[in-house]
Amino acid sequence: ILFNRIVMASLLKSVFGASSSETQPTGEEMIEKLKNRAESSTLLEDRRDAVRAIKSLSRKFRREVGTKCTGILLDVLRNNRSDSEIVGYAVEALLNVVAGEEGKDNSLGAEMTDIFLKGSDGIALLLNLLEDYDFQVRLPTTRLVTALLINKLSVIQEAILLNPMGISRMMDLLQDSREAIRNEGLLLLAQLTRSSRQIQQIVAFENAFERLLTVIVDEGYTEGGIVVEDCFYIMQNLLKGNNSNQAFFREASLIQQLLPLFAFKQPLNVTWSPQKISNMRCAFLLIRTLVSPANPHQNTVACQKAINQCSLLKHLCDLMFSGGVPIEILIETINTVAEVIRGYEPNQTHFGAAKTPSNPPREAVLAILMSMVTEKQPVALRLAALYCFQSFVYKNDAVQAQIVNTLLPSSTESSVSAGHVLCAGLFGQDTLSNWCTAIALSNALNANQKLQLLRVQLSMQGKGQISLLQQCTNVLAESPDLRVQSRVGLLVLLCTWLVECGPAVAQFLDNSANVSFLTAQISHHPANEQGQLVRSLCAFLLGICLAYHQGGGGGG
Repeated sequence: ILFNRIVMASLLKSVFGASSSETQPTGEEMIEKLKNRAESSTLLEDRRDAVRAIKSLSRKFRREVGTKCTGILLDVLRNNRSDSEIVGYAVEALLNVVAGEEGKDNSLGAEMTDIFLKGSDGIALLLNLLEDYDFQVRLPTTRLVTALLINKLSVIQEAILLNPMGISRMMDLLQDSREAIRNEGLLLLAQLTRSSRQIQQIVAFENAFERLLTVIVDEGYTEGGIVVEDCFYIMQNLLKGNNSNQAFFREASLIQQLLPLFAFKQPLNVTWSPQKISNMRCAFLLIRTLVSPANPHQNTVACQKAINQCSLLKHLCDLMFSGGVPIEILIETINTVAEVIRGYEPNQTHFGAAKTPSNPPREAVLAILMSMVTEKQPVALRLAALYCFQSFVYKNDAVQAQIVNTLLPSSTESSVSAGHVLCAGLFGQDTLSNWCTAIALSNALNANQKLQLLRVQLSMQGKGQISLLQQCTNVLAESPDLRVQSRVGLLVLLCTWLVECGPAVAQFLDNSANVSFLTAQISHHPANEQGQLVRSLCAFLLGICLAYHQGGGGGG
């Protein structure tokens, strides 16, 4: 470094001559003279020295170098391609001009990018330079393209699409044996693959998925560093909302290649590194992208089928109930299983048959419900358990019937059933349990199960047998201190139950106090939004009663 400073001082002295402190040239004057020297030099060595000096000043005087020297630096890339040293200096100078400090505003970089783009062939020059194997050229060129994408994404993407071989050259960076260049290539692709469907599809058909999975394997799967996270991020860009790439990923049998990410036994009392947790989260997110409810139905179902057939669902279920897993990973696992089984009967059946490794084994569904109503569990985990249960019963009449049957009297009842857990959560003291179980039960009610649920009788201390329906309304009417969240849950359950079910409406109206309670709530004017929500739900419930009361000509 000291030697470089001595050389640079000597160079500047040769350009400007010796001067006193009073006549020291300004940064703008120095850059102007260096630009003139680079333009007028007939010897390559002199031109190289001038460009090296410009590079040395480019970080401190970004605006001056950008406005005055961008043209001459691009000329270097056009005319001196055979000299890697001067090309490297020119690219580094441009990089210093357009790249800002991470986490800070880079409006100047965006302005300098506009100046760079005035040279119509600027992007083409950089894409051609990516073919140069020289480290001094290839590394800063990769960084420069990344910085330009960060500053002006759509404009640079359009320019890249005009160069047929540009994306191929970027993909070749992943096969560079030098990790620094490969890793910078990943960062470039992470920016390149944002937003543009066309670029995403081109990148996918350049074997991006296979190359990225190879990097993940080489880095040690989820035990690897942040490079693994970068690979997952790029695949996420390629797959999210891109139906064509989702089908390509599935048809290329790449779902099966994800299996080693989850097929492991985690020893107890082993601390997971923050990076491993982050990598695992990305892996879960990738699966959820493939089976997202937002995807076309045929894509989602095909991916759900493939995940089951390659035993990935089995490994996810095993991971859900294994010990030594950080709570963040457990939550992600439950949410992922939920979307893998949602609305696809074979996967729902697989989950329904799954058992915990406890002694004695317990049904996976029961374990999920118990997690949902356990007050000591983190809220995020309890909500994930609710989502998993909702996905388990979603559009599956047989599963819904099984759940409701556990609420009915049976001579062969086990010590604890799903029905026991749901009733305990619905009428317990924990507000979140009240809400979660009410929503869970609401999701298990199709037309047949609404009638079955009318048969459910509860044994209440001092009151004898009472129907589940009446107990719900009693809790609402007789518990003035009941939290809003609990009230909302019970009202949602009642609305779901009574809509399009005349017998349920009739049973509800048999107790005149129920209507009096609803009208009192509707006439009350609450002072906050939460109270207004309760009032609105009561009005909705009364409207359902009017619409579906059989005696009043309603449906049912």
